[in-house]
Amino acid sequence: MAAFALTVATPNLCPNRRLASRLFSCSCSSRSISPPSNEMKPSSNPKFGPNKCLFSAGVGLLAASVLALSPLNADARRVQYFATVGEPSCELNFARSGLGYCDVLVGSGPEAPYGELINIHYTARFDDGIIFDSSYKRARPLTMRIGVAKVIKGLDQGILGGEGVPPMNVGGKRKLQIPPNLAYGPEPAGCFSGDCNIPANATLVYDINFVGIYSGNAK
Repeated sequence: MAAFALTVATPNLCPNRRLASRLFSCSCSSRSISPPSNEMKPSSNPKFGPNKCLFSAGVGLLAASVLALSPLNADARRVQYFATVGEPSCELNFARSGLGYCDVLVGSGPEAPYGELINIHYTARFDDGIIFDSSYKRARPLTMRIGVAKVIKGLDQGILGGEGVPPMNVGGKRKLQIPPNLAYGPEPAGCFSGDCNIPANATLVYDINFVGIYSGNAK
């Protein structure tokens, strides 16, 4: 596919020798312009023929692509770096279910509505601090339905509240320590081709940022 794309794209790059020389160092000649007598004429040497032109243009196109992508890669590294920075620590309270929770910042907006879609940012870690997922790496919050078993039990209880856990309000930030019975239990999760992202009986730690209530909820 890549070779085909280069072959199709490069003929339009070579007729203008001045532009091609700047971008791709392509040794092409233009039939509509007669070179001055003191200018080197195109050589009949095969290494300067059309194949050389296409090859040089292809290399130039590849180099240009790498340069164009470099800023995006830098941004991606930045997003990933900030995603690994946890919220300030706080003293956990524990519900009867075993869920640990504490508020880093109490929100001033409305509570999470039962059964509705909400937007959250989160960073998910194992209890040893290793990150296994984060919405910040995707540069957009997660939209999820709360309270109706669409997510693990620990997130439903930790955000919606219940059994002694107060509900979160929009704008709030909360740390949750979710035991295996409120997470994925005795089975591994996030498995693909035999490799599992989350081992069995894992305790999970979530930093939740309640961004807002999804605007597309039915009125």
